[in-house]
Amino acid sequence: MHARSFAALLLLGSLAACDRKTEVEAPPRATDEAPSPTQKSLIAVPINASTASLKTALERAVPKTLWTINRRERACVQPQRVKVLGRKVKVTPPIACTIVGQVTRGPLRLRGEGDEIVVDMPLHATVAARDVGGVLKGETATGAAMAHARVRIELTPDWRTQGKARISYGWTKAPGIDFLGRRITFTDEADAKLKPVVRDVEREVNREIAKIDIRKQAADVWRQSFTALELNHENPPVWMRVTPQRILYGGYRIDGQRMSLDLGLEAITETFVSGRPSDPAPTPLPRLVRAIPKPHLDVRVPVIADYAQLQPVVDRALAKRSLRPFKLTKVGPMMVKFGKSTIYGAEGGRIEVGVDVDAKLEIQSGEPTRGRIWMTAIPVNSPGSAKVYFTDLVINGDTDGVGGDLLILLGRSEGFAPLIAEALTQNFTRDLGELQGKIKRAVDQRREGAFVIRTRIDSFQIGEIKAYGNGLYLPVRMVGGASVDYRPR
Repeated sequence: MHARSFAALLLLGSLAACDRKTEVEAPPRATDEAPSPTQKSLIAVPINASTASLKTALERAVPKTLWTINRRERACVQPQRVKVLGRKVKVTPPIACTIVGQVTRGPLRLRGEGDEIVVDMPLHATVAARDVGGVLKGETATGAAMAHARVRIELTPDWRTQGKARISYGWTKAPGIDFLGRRITFTDEADAKLKPVVRDVEREVNREIAKIDIRKQAADVWRQSFTALELNHENPPVWMRVTPQRILYGGYRIDGQRMSLDLGLEAITETFVSGRPSDPAPTPLPRLVRAIPKPHLDVRVPVIADYAQLQPVVDRALAKRSLRPFKLTKVGPMMVKFGKSTIYGAEGGRIEVGVDVDAKLEIQSGEPTRGRIWMTAIPVNSPGSAKVYFTDLVINGDTDGVGGDLLILLGRSEGFAPLIAEALTQNFTRDLGELQGKIKRAVDQRREGAFVIRTRIDSFQIGEIKAYGNGLYLPVRMVGGASVDYRPR
């Protein structure tokens, strides 16, 4: 008789004399939960302020007619002299006249040049000279100039705006007249009259800049930013909670009549695989920090494979395997029917899989051996890899009874533990790939309340897998950029 057949007969004899039901106490469950990752991100939060009020105020403050002149001159034209017998003789007297005129401005235009607001103010001068004697026939001179008010704005740490304006102008055509072969200009008179006007415009610009209320809009953005943003809607739901810490200010730029402030919201970002988490409590608007914002999105997505979702995967794999016998060393072929599996997190970062079995050797008669096989394993993955595999496989059973020994033989067979490990591995890899695709599509651009959120994911970085009480946890780091435009409806 072969040794294998002899061992089988001894085992069958023992089974006939013992209880067919083997009981193995379930290993203790782990109670720890996967952490909600916390890190810092810098989200671009541009704030736009209109400069239209500045233009309106200047239009109101700067008169259309900047100055007028009406002055009597004793000698608009100097006496003409000729040389007679070596001496210069005055042949015409000096010609007196009255100079009248005005300088007016055209419509103001605001534009941006980098971080300067430029106010263009076209000037037009009209000057006439009239004399009593009728020699000057009402000669009229015209001139043109373009004044430029260049305004720089400063934002103080307490969110107040301060401005400094400087005004320059140049005559593109100096006002003057031609008379008796000479050019008479009036730029000195015009310049003298324009100086106080320039001072008035500068003072008005600075006054209006101080009225630009950046603080109110910044306070609204700050308060609304204590929120939770949806990264994935379902299967699974993923939320990112944002808790602002400070605001960085890197200057501004002018685009037409809009001033766009370069702001960055430095915030703690936490990620949850669950329903919407509660919003953090807002804090008062902090002082402004002068620094160049370098927006970056750094989000840790806890990819969690819930044990309940893994159970049907294992059950299907075992049901398919039960269609053919297991070949046990020294015992022979065994047909096995599997019940529903039980999967949960065990202590020490292990995963526990319990499977109900009805096992019967092909040469066995009578009732099958019934019981539960427990397998524990540690999930591992290579650095940066989503491929999960299981090591340190341990089969538990009642080793004090022959039935328990038989179940341990089944559990340690080539077709049992590796089959379960493979089923779990394939499921987790697929879930991760689907989640990455969903998040990339979901975070592109959308509206959340008063915010229009634009998010860019540049890369996914995979961490080390670990088993917790609430599931298999694979930390995935998303790196990219994000901006939030505050646009109340």
